[in-house]
Amino acid sequence: MAIKSDKELIVINGGNAAAVPAEGEALPALDDLTPREIVAELDKYIVGQTAAKRAIAVALRNRVRRQKLPPEVAEDILPKNILMIGPTGVGKTEIARRLARLAGCPFVKVEASKYTEVGYVGRDVESMVRDLVETAIDMVREEKLDEVAERAEHAAEERVLDLLLPPSPPPPPAMPPPHDAAEAEAAQRELAQRTREKLRAQLREGKLDQRVVEVEVRERMLPSFEIISNQGVEEMDVNLKDMLSGVFGQQKKKRKMSVADAFEYLIQEEENKLIDMDLVTRVAVERAEQMGIIFVDEIDKIAGRESGHGPDVSREGVQRDILPIIEGTTVNTRYGMIRTDHILFVAAGAFHVTKPSDLIPELQGRLPIRVELHSLKEEDFVRILTEPKNALVKQYTSLLETEGIKLSFTEDAVRALARYASAVNEQMENIGARRLHTILEKVLDELSFEAPDLKKKTVKIDEAYVTRQLADVVKNQDLSRYML
Repeated sequence: MAIKSDKELIVINGGNAAAVPAEGEALPALDDLTPREIVAELDKYIVGQTAAKRAIAVALRNRVRRQKLPPEVAEDILPKNILMIGPTGVGKTEIARRLARLAGCPFVKVEASKYTEVGYVGRDVESMVRDLVETAIDMVREEKLDEVAERAEHAAEERVLDLLLPPSPPPPPAMPPPHDAAEAEAAQRELAQRTREKLRAQLREGKLDQRVVEVEVRERMLPSFEIISNQGVEEMDVNLKDMLSGVFGQQKKKRKMSVADAFEYLIQEEENKLIDMDLVTRVAVERAEQMGIIFVDEIDKIAGRESGHGPDVSREGVQRDILPIIEGTTVNTRYGMIRTDHILFVAAGAFHVTKPSDLIPELQGRLPIRVELHSLKEEDFVRILTEPKNALVKQYTSLLETEGIKLSFTEDAVRALARYASAVNEQMENIGARRLHTILEKVLDELSFEAPDLKKKTVKIDEAYVTRQLADVVKNQDLSRYML
């Protein structure tokens, strides 16, 4: 999902985009990772915040330990949910995301501020569990697709060859053919087989990709409507479509397309035939129950006691609705009943205005592990710009390299960028490492615009260049509030 150039550094320090490992990068097996090694993996992308990394590494390791226990013992060991407290842009979200990628667990990130108390119009808190199950279904299905990919491709190849060279009809079963006719038929079959193998070779080499064939495709003809219920619009809508698909059936229609498109379509069709969705559902439900991680962001936005009026009247109600989900309850989904007892919940919030003690006591008790993430200083910004695998400086260098520009940053330029980011965070709102994006975009604005037309293809960014690009904005305090 996902963009791994521009977006990936945003999530180094708490952004909302999901980062994907570089292509070909092998993720280590979870069972082989000790807590120390988990922290080392997180260190590749996240600067500092050792306490948070340690807490979440221990929580993950405890899940592995629990899987090795006898079922009667494992059933009583509940996950120790975590509350991460720290300002925006310091790495709360990214720690959880990297952990989920590392563990290969079903993971979903939700914002607590999107939910409303029962009785208000808005999303129901149980939808976070349904989203987790959907994620688990997608994960397991992808794994099964990898297992059947080779067989599906072979079957699709045979179907494409049948379209290119339809098999000759068998002779009518009347009288046995004479000897000469039998030999002629055998020779014809051998010729057809040789032709088929030649077409197979051309198909694999891509020489037939543009040839047009006629493929029979299935189209669902379903009415479009929605029903609102206590489960939510989207849930009932999907269930009704599944039920009615058997009534309305699937219509078949012939469509002309290129061989390349037909091959891709037929591969998908064969994969769907080979995958046992009942097995996928069973495995995914179990994985969501036993290994799922739900990251509840912006939990501080629902903290606070009721004032009895105004737009925040449902805050405490949302907390009361979330409480049974975290305590352990059973949620009805389209794949059956899901128990939440062993799902790991990681909550996070800045808590600028409120305090963790403003949460209702029962919810506080269900988040026993508290870790504080510290604000980022100038030295942290220097490290963020250069150290991580997807560091911001490396990203901009790669982006401009596509235009033939060889961009390099001197050490004093990096320190100047960090100094400006730290200063602006102190003077205005502290938005953490996200400030580096604002500063760097402003510094490289002219270069990015002129890059395709530049004659000089080697550009060095030093402290003087950074100061020159930011001079007017920094001098004008009013302007800097808008620009930086």
